Amino acid sequence: MVVGVLGAALLTPAAAATGRPVVGPPRTDGHGCARVEDRLPTLADWPRVDSRVPTNPVDEHRVRRMVAGMTLAEKVGQMTQPEITAITADDVRTYGFGSVLNGGGAWPGQDKHAAPAAWLAQADAYWQASKSTRTGIPVLWGIDAVHGNNNVFGATVFPHNIGLGAAHDPCLVRDVAAATTRQIRATGQDWAFAPTLAVVRDDRWGRTYEGYSEDPRITRAYGYEAVKGLQGDRRLRLDGVLATAKHFIGDGGTEGGVDQGVNPSSTAEMINVHGQGYYGALAAGAQTVMVSFNSWTNPALGIDEGKLHGSDLALNGILKGKLGFDGLVVSDWNGIGQVPGCTNASCPRAINAGIDVVMVPQDWKAFITNTIAQVQSGEIPLARIDDAVTRILRVKLRSGVFDAPKPSARRDAGRALEARALARKAVRESLVLLKNDNRVLPLRSRAKVLVVGKSADSMQNQTGGWTLTWQGTGNTNADFPNGTTVLGGLREKLGAANVTFSETGDVDPTGYDAVVAVLGETPYAEGNGDLGKRGLDASRLHPEDLRVLDRVAGKGVPVVSVYLSGRPLYTNRELNRSDAFVAAWLPGTEGGGVADRLVDGGFDGKLSFSWPRTPCQTPLNVGSPDYDPLFPYGYGLTDRQRTPVGQLPETAPECDDGGGGGPATEDLEIFNRQDIAPYKAFIGSPENWGGTEVGADGTAAHATIGVVPADVNVQQDALRTTWSGTGQLYLQDPAGTSDLRPYLSADSALEFDVVVHQPPAGRVVVSAHCVYPCFAEVDATRLLQAPVGEKKTVKIPISCFDAGGLDLGNVNTPFLVYTEAAFDASFANVRWAPGGARDPDAAPCG
Repeated sequence: MVVGVLGAALLTPAAAATGRPVVGPPRTDGHGCARVEDRLPTLADWPRVDSRVPTNPVDEHRVRRMVAGMTLAEKVGQMTQPEITAITADDVRTYGFGSVLNGGGAWPGQDKHAAPAAWLAQADAYWQASKSTRTGIPVLWGIDAVHGNNNVFGATVFPHNIGLGAAHDPCLVRDVAAATTRQIRATGQDWAFAPTLAVVRDDRWGRTYEGYSEDPRITRAYGYEAVKGLQGDRRLRLDGVLATAKHFIGDGGTEGGVDQGVNPSSTAEMINVHGQGYYGALAAGAQTVMVSFNSWTNPALGIDEGKLHGSDLALNGILKGKLGFDGLVVSDWNGIGQVPGCTNASCPRAINAGIDVVMVPQDWKAFITNTIAQVQSGEIPLARIDDAVTRILRVKLRSGVFDAPKPSARRDAGRALEARALARKAVRESLVLLKNDNRVLPLRSRAKVLVVGKSADSMQNQTGGWTLTWQGTGNTNADFPNGTTVLGGLREKLGAANVTFSETGDVDPTGYDAVVAVLGETPYAEGNGDLGKRGLDASRLHPEDLRVLDRVAGKGVPVVSVYLSGRPLYTNRELNRSDAFVAAWLPGTEGGGVADRLVDGGFDGKLSFSWPRTPCQTPLNVGSPDYDPLFPYGYGLTDRQRTPVGQLPETAPECDDGGGGGPATEDLEIFNRQDIAPYKAFIGSPENWGGTEVGADGTAAHATIGVVPADVNVQQDALRTTWSGTGQLYLQDPAGTSDLRPYLSADSALEFDVVVHQPPAGRVVVSAHCVYPCFAEVDATRLLQAPVGEKKTVKIPISCFDAGGLDLGNVNTPFLVYTEAAFDASFANVRWAPGGARDPDAAPCG
């Protein structure tokens, strides 16, 4: 734990008077922004947080009167938050929703290029519908504006939080948040699901880039300024949009960096590491807090809260009790469905634990019916409902929506989507110079350069996840008419005639002053970015980058690598082939900011995450025992520094310990929200038995079988497969076979989560293949019959396939589902799990 070396935010005088810690506004720097303290005091208990938004007796009286006059159905309607693609304005009028949400990749009319006028028209329609209800309570529209108003075509997209962390500039965070507020007002929303306050402990986590730092000092100061920037400086009536402190609590501390996994932290670590961002955000007046998907469990310490969506201790006891939060608590996307004993449409435990607004994207109608019945039966006390609605109305009054005109008539409506100068500044401040041998950088003002790499002219790779689409995939440069790629920025700075571009590097670099290689990760969001046992080895994750560098390095021309990524990665091979190396994170739409530093110099960014020495070196956090990074927290060269990196070792261990000579010890993940390399998803049918790969958008179609994305455990984690006749869904390694015998000796099972939408009309088999016609199958028809609409986990012992003749030493297709009749089911989380065959619910081979 790093608290002992990480900074000193002041406690308020009330702490000394009462003996209980009380946190107030932070000390400020010379620019009036929250200071990143040198040291934070170690707290023995959760502090009470003094919010800069005070209780207003007039509001409280008004809220009590409104709640007293509402029906139960109206109250539950206020607590219900559906997704915009699943409702109409008439539904808002009929059911009186308190809020609606905008999922990643949802736009008015499902038009990716919808103009601000279309967004405002939909916002007006929702607002007018809510004002025409009996209560006349205005609806809120919440959106994932996590690095600018990133769902909206034409909006300036700022660097992701990891880049802002490297700037070490709380004022910059405030300014970016304020610009984001203006962008949100331009399209008519009231509520930003930001900032993320995760203190990231394991960089394999797919949401690492949403965190500012591994250092809670930065997260605390940034949390304060992000909320102020979004909500504005007024107190009783906010003059911005509602901010959301998320995800409460410990999402950045899960074991193995598994998204939505288990955080085993002690209470002291939760208080002093993972809680710090909330102390800053709540002190700034954050009015909403989103619950985290993760669990908080450590049996050795007697901690067994499980999923935080159902934790009375975390929500009622800590957040609302000890921290003193009087705003509203909102769930995450179908988060209640992960609580034991609950479904996406029913969860008394979550409401009783303190969730006030339930994000229930599609199943909202059943949720309303179920919740009303649960109140009437006494399973949910009416007092809990009244408390939730009190909090919702209190926040709405503070937000100013009761007194505001329709969205299209508000300040900034339809106007302020661009903030290019600020975004370009943010990019410049975020860049970290890790290597600059022989002072290659800055380039001279009219240098002749060869630009190479897949990301040099890719707005998609430059902006990353949570950009226009949920995963940030499926985008082209044409989707960003108001942005500049790194290549475009270099052409602007050096002159187009001095810049030659070859994505693959198949150009002789001789005669150029320098090669600029723009490399790195491709977009992902949430669990799709989890690395798990694959580790942090960049060249294994993206071998195409190393191939490009090999073509241009060692030719007598200096190579400058610009690395785009959502986390630090093991890049020894890339560093060795580069004379200069810049960590550029995910800079957003203003790639010109990268070009500014490459040409003008002025590098001053410093790492807010430690950079690994080996691919398996994670968790890696400043202050931890045996801390030995390649580049430590706070590292970053200036143009004038002469700190040669030297030749780095390139041999690296495999982090996957699931194979080898003994029994497997870890799951072989085959599909987890997405294909897990080397496996890819395909469909086959008489139309094409050779197979059609399921696209990056999760779809594929033949005449008798089709696949679309669906939800089983979490958002779009499943392949919904619909058969009308003969066909198969399968996961295969196109490159060859693997020796999976260690899974047989480990009593493993082929496991998958499934929701059956239409039971099979004929025989269904599940099989594994050792290059057709070598395969073994089991009849799974009964396993896939019922219950319809409910998730179940199927476990088929690997021994069943072994007995059927599968050559486990040469498996290329570890999962295949085949039928010749109508069938409709969603498949998720496909894996070979050691020990699964010994589970009581494992299916018998017969």
